[in-house]
Amino acid sequence: MEEWYLEYHIHKNRPGLLGDIASLLGMLSINIVTVNGVEDENRGFLIRTNDRQKIAVLRTMLRTIENISISALRQPTLLDRLALRHGRFIRRESENDKTYKFNRDELGILVDFLGELLKKEGNQVIGIRGMPRVGKTESIVAASVYANRRWSFISSTLLRQTVRHSLSEDELVSDNMVYILDGIVSTLRATEQHRSLVRQIMRMEAPKVIEHPDIFVRETEFGWDAFDRIIELRNTDDEVITYETIQTGFTSFDIS
Repeated sequence: MEEWYLEYHIHKNRPGLLGDIASLLGMLSINIVTVNGVEDENRGFLIRTNDRQKIAVLRTMLRTIENISISALRQPTLLDRLALRHGRFIRRESENDKTYKFNRDELGILVDFLGELLKKEGNQVIGIRGMPRVGKTESIVAASVYANRRWSFISSTLLRQTVRHSLSEDELVSDNMVYILDGIVSTLRATEQHRSLVRQIMRMEAPKVIEHPDIFVRETEFGWDAFDRIIELRNTDDEVITYETIQTGFTSFDIS
């Protein structure tokens, strides 16, 4: 059985519309796994069938139903599953862009999204941009718990300033670890010994989550191509994330 994601936009939410769609799926013997409203005027389904031809027939039949237009009928992505779970879309600049945008009201979906990413095996580097006290570090820790992974602060200001110079023996076993770095602390407030550790960690086959990636890129040999995804977290949608107060070698920026 294959799973598919069906999403349509509702132009007029007339009585019985959902029932008509469900009846159509039933006539085609397509199982409904999950259904939920997504944002204001969209509805999403996770459906299951063992016959791809039925999906083609479904697409044709849905186009004849008034008051809706199909916005997606595809095998489900992670973003599709999270949209169904939370009833809202994860925002991106474009389909090909690797930047994902959240605000503090969306911490639940952010933790789920980041947690699903951290479940993946192998090397990946994720940057998190955001102003102070917006919830970056707390979200990373919660996502690590969600992914059932241990986490290690290589540099941080969560409780007090942390600048590590080495890893313990069990931290070197990267199969179940998430390494968390603060791009400001690791570049502007650290010794060469710490920077050497950061280079070692960047070579390891394990997830790395780097707060303040702008400063990390500005002050190290690593470029934006080292990052698989960038997450932006804001207090409000219109908040500007800026690092203008941060100068090379020192900072008056509150990085907690």
